[in-house]
Amino acid sequence: MSTAAPGRFGNLFRWLGLTLVLLLGLQLLSVLAVNGWGEESFRQLVSTTLVTQSPMGFVGLSLMLIASRLDDPHASRTPMRWFIAVVSGVLALALLVTIPVTIAGDRTISEQADQALMAQKGQLEMARAQLQNPQVIEQVIAQGEKAGQIPATATEAQKQQAAKSFMDRQLSQADEQLKQAESRRDLAANQRRIGGLGTAAVLLVAFTLLALVAVV
Repeated sequence: MSTAAPGRFGNLFRWLGLTLVLLLGLQLLSVLAVNGWGEESFRQLVSTTLVTQSPMGFVGLSLMLIASRLDDPHASRTPMRWFIAVVSGVLALALLVTIPVTIAGDRTISEQADQALMAQKGQLEMARAQLQNPQVIEQVIAQGEKAGQIPATATEAQKQQAAKSFMDRQLSQADEQLKQAESRRDLAANQRRIGGLGTAAVLLVAFTLLALVAVV
């Protein structure tokens, strides 16, 4: 390989890396431009943006480091490498701060989801109890007769059976919806804990190592 080839690759990697780092900066700036640190939703948005977009910055900084190595394999602690080390260190510190913010947000979101599910379960239990309430059954019968779902010529026992069957179907649908909501809650919790916290921890280690490698 000619000596010009590493130089061309070095320039390509440097500009590609710088582009990715700038894109990360723009993504973060677009969020930080709104000063809403007092709101939990804003802190979670900043945390999510940092975690999801940091891999792009890590690839960019890695490309810049490769370009620096290609330009001069024997040089150490050049301005470019110091830049990589500083940016990597800043991102590592930001991710370190992100971890407790993510944990606090996950706890808040989980509590809200649990409260919503508890309220939904309470409504379902109340609806089941209505099956034993004659007044409610009479109301369902009246509504069914008005809608043409229960024949007016049916016997009283048939009308009550039809009303109870209708209420049972409604309860079964509500129970299925509750199970689906619980599944969505569990899936979202796993995504936050594994995809959020796990990714933040891995990136924290990666940026720390990258900062050290850049100046070694």
